[in-house]
Amino acid sequence: MDLLPFAAVHAATVAGWPASAGEVALWCGRQEFPVSARTVADWQRDPDVRAHVLVEDGRAVAYGELWFDAEEDEVELARIIVAPDTRGRGRGRELVRALLTRAVAAGYQDVFMRVHPDNDTALRCYRGAGFAPVAPGLAASWNEAQPVAYVWLQGARDGAGAP
Repeated sequence: MDLLPFAAVHAATVAGWPASAGEVALWCGRQEFPVSARTVADWQRDPDVRAHVLVEDGRAVAYGELWFDAEEDEVELARIIVAPDTRGRGRGRELVRALLTRAVAAGYQDVFMRVHPDNDTALRCYRGAGFAPVAPGLAASWNEAQPVAYVWLQGARDGAGAP
């Protein structure tokens, strides 16, 4: 498996992975279904976003983004999704661990992610990849401006163990 930078050629593939409007909402919070390749490609226009694909045998099997915030000295992992035919095989955990390693290697010790509270599969995956819930007060504060009460998780400071 290789973690590679996202390229425009991956946009249509990634956009095609969600199978329903509900899955799109859990994945990226959007209300459109299907998500267009243009939407996925446009996410890359933000200079603070670094998207990656996990590639197996030349084929993208997972996608995720690192959102760098130099002012807050932190990174957020976002828009994690795994190809439907490879789900349940640990690809999500592998992607999340690789993204966490990239964030820490870039000099960021605070790495967070938000997860829709109804996304039990993702929560299990991220916890299995070394993420743990942030303090309840901090989560409540961050959720004040959010459309749902996300579960906020923090990655291990060493990229492997507990935060």
